[in-house]
Amino acid sequence: MATQSTAKEDLYWIEAWGSPYFAINDLGHIAIKPSGSLPAGDLHELVQSLVARGIEAPILIRFDQIIQDRYHHLQSAFKAAIEEFNYPGSYRLAYPIKVNPQYHLVKLIEKMGDPKDVSLEVGSKPELIAVLTINSNLDALLLCNGYKDSDYIELALLARKLGRRTIIIIEQFYELQLVLDIAKKVNIEAETGFRMKLSTKGSGRWATSGGDHAKFGLRIDEILACFKLLETESKTHWLKLLHFHIGSQITSIEAIKKALDEASCMYAELALLAPSLCFFDAGGGLGVDYEGTKTTSDSSINYSIEEYARDVVSAIHDACCAKQVKHPPTIITESGRALVAHHSVLITEVIDIAPALQPVEKLEPLCSQNEILVDLYHLYDQLTPANCQETLHDALEIKEKILDKFIHHQLTLSERACAEKTYRLLIAKICLFSKQLSYLPEDIERSNQSLFDTYFCNFSLFQSLPDSWAIQQLFPIAPIHRLNETATRQAILVDLSCDSDGKIDTFVGRKKSKRLSLHPLTESPYYLGIFLVGAYQEIMGGLHNLFGDTNAVHVRLRENGKWKIDQVVEGDSIEEVLTYAQFDTKQLVVDLRRLIEEALLAGRLSNEESAKLQKRFKESLESYTYLIV
Repeated sequence: MATQSTAKEDLYWIEAWGSPYFAINDLGHIAIKPSGSLPAGDLHELVQSLVARGIEAPILIRFDQIIQDRYHHLQSAFKAAIEEFNYPGSYRLAYPIKVNPQYHLVKLIEKMGDPKDVSLEVGSKPELIAVLTINSNLDALLLCNGYKDSDYIELALLARKLGRRTIIIIEQFYELQLVLDIAKKVNIEAETGFRMKLSTKGSGRWATSGGDHAKFGLRIDEILACFKLLETESKTHWLKLLHFHIGSQITSIEAIKKALDEASCMYAELALLAPSLCFFDAGGGLGVDYEGTKTTSDSSINYSIEEYARDVVSAIHDACCAKQVKHPPTIITESGRALVAHHSVLITEVIDIAPALQPVEKLEPLCSQNEILVDLYHLYDQLTPANCQETLHDALEIKEKILDKFIHHQLTLSERACAEKTYRLLIAKICLFSKQLSYLPEDIERSNQSLFDTYFCNFSLFQSLPDSWAIQQLFPIAPIHRLNETATRQAILVDLSCDSDGKIDTFVGRKKSKRLSLHPLTESPYYLGIFLVGAYQEIMGGLHNLFGDTNAVHVRLRENGKWKIDQVVEGDSIEEVLTYAQFDTKQLVVDLRRLIEEALLAGRLSNEESAKLQKRFKESLESYTYLIV
């Protein structure tokens, strides 16, 4: 894939977080290479094509081929590890529906590879219902996790009559008795698993998912009690699987190794009691390097898929050898994030900019002889690189006085406006002159951070990037074009919501930055890509300000480098999101007509204006919740 200079790659750190799928091509556009056997496709050309078809930004673009490549990467890594350690068992990938339950995505994953190699995992009754009819192949496991009531368990058991191989994973002690009772009632033999509560904790943001106080799982004594119950009921042959989970996005391989050692030993011990045990489910946790830093920070990981696979295989292999387990298990991992995160890119258009003030060569003539203004003008005129820090200290002191004097009526409104503008210009000039310093003092660096443009973007952070708001998850962001031009502006991004939290002010790079380098706006649309958003973001998004789901498209790159649109999923209309909030849109139209009639009688509206208002109201109900730029 052709790329530009290292400086361009470093600016947005694309090579680090994007390899092997994203790079910069010779046109200065983001290029996407979904798999090693295909040429690179131009993302900007794709977006232009979609907009020309009437599919407006924000657009979520799903690259299905990237999921397929991720699947083959995982399979290859485990196959290599199995061969390396001469492990007699096999490997299956289980996709947890909660990560991204969009129908087209689940269908794609379910059909990848051999049925015996791809399983689905559900954590609730609605998720079970959602996937129950997707495939009836007995080789495709359907792992049933989460809290369970009688209806959930009965549905999971009856699914076996449809040809689904459901394994009900016991997470709370009471669930096993329910399974026994319901299985007897419906006359169905169950397959079950135990989820163990590890003493080992994970690492990163979700470390508390493991450990003694984890939300889910059976303690060791509870596992033995469950097995004793199965033994009493002559149902020990039901036990097929041991499961554990230490959390999502595990950042450190050391935490994974410790968990694997504990869980593998438990499997080997349990297998001696229950020869029917045949699946070792290592759960989720395989992380994604959103930052590209290969560290243990919350948005990165310090290991590769290959290292992860080797550690999983070696741990269970060593434990089974040590206990002389006759039939080592099939290994399962629920690596949902690692499978789907890379495949989705959110495209947003910059619709406006609030620029930071730039220093001027000479200030406008003084509008007043007020002492504060005179002092600020003097500081501005006398500023040099050598006195930057001292001038900053004086300016900060004056800033405190501006508000105080205004409150005590010693500064008029126009004087205050002039003083604050002059102060901002002075800070901008200090920032400019400080670039000549060999060492940047900390207080000047902090002041420099206050100088940024605000780029207003057509999307909702709460709908499309809820983890950015809720847990400060970092997602890589870059312009998808104009990357051959110098990015001269330093900016933060804000969304359309009327919420101060609707902003992004920390960005991926060689070092985390509080600003993103961007280009000035021109007459042409300026598009930004927010990458690696395929896991959790869609399903966890909220309707803050009633901004709904974005337009979404499934695309495929052909061998000639051209794009093929496989599926278009229209974003929510205003009418749809109002319905979610329990508004009766038909009644809204009736109420509008009543108000119009009252306004006509009062003479506030003309007939023509009333017709225009009704037309606009109805059109708006059917329109996209985002701005049509």
